[in-house]
Amino acid sequence: MSKKAQFKFSERSKRHFEGRKNKKSVNRKERQAKNQSADIYTLHSSPPPVETAYTTNKCKRPLEAKTCSQKKYINAIKNNCLTFGIGPAGTGKSYCAAAIAADALEAGRVERIILTRPAVEAGEQLGFLPGDVNEKFAVYIEAFRDTLNERLGSGAVDYYLRHGRIVAAPLAFMRGKTFSEDTFVILDEAQNTSVAQMKMFLTRIGEGCQVVVNGDVEQSDIRGPNGLADAVSRVRGLPRVHVHKFVRDDIVRSGLVRDLMDRYEVSRGD
Repeated sequence: MSKKAQFKFSERSKRHFEGRKNKKSVNRKERQAKNQSADIYTLHSSPPPVETAYTTNKCKRPLEAKTCSQKKYINAIKNNCLTFGIGPAGTGKSYCAAAIAADALEAGRVERIILTRPAVEAGEQLGFLPGDVNEKFAVYIEAFRDTLNERLGSGAVDYYLRHGRIVAAPLAFMRGKTFSEDTFVILDEAQNTSVAQMKMFLTRIGEGCQVVVNGDVEQSDIRGPNGLADAVSRVRGLPRVHVHKFVRDDIVRSGLVRDLMDRYEVSRGD
């Protein structure tokens, strides 16, 4: 190879080497910038939620009332410390209350949701169910679980349950506790409370917390005075307390439910 050819080859190799070196330098700087932005992202924002085939996607639509009565009930919950929802099954009492609680938890307006109800259902008690108290009571809050899964996603609900952000317990377990200002409490099936139980529950209310009490005074499974009916008669006129009554025409579950309710009302009159 002549000296001229050797010189051209060496120049070409030098340019090739410098080009590769510059390219590596640029790639290194790009990687460093990318890693730095990733670190900033990790520090200053939350990672996107992980969704799998087994994760229930949450509902991204805002809560919408299906009836005028539901709209008034939703507004009452949002604007009062204590709200009573009285009326027949299928009117959306439990669903609306749980949906509002879930949205408040997700938005950071409350730190914890407490779900409770009397451990009495059509003559059956917790002692007849298998498992520990948590496993026994899980049967009683399944309707709430469906609503929470819909509003938050099942993965988030499992997380909140594990970390005590969502708590479900029988009404008897509320004795001695105080509901703090960052808590949303729902008492469902309140028609199955005694007067003493209702008094115990209502006196747990702390300053600034939100409490919803739902039930149907016509469907009590206990004997003796009804704690829900007694409480409604006592709280009228108190500030930041609202009693909302649903009627048969407010039933949204199905037309058949309304017809069945009519038949039972007729048989009761007979």
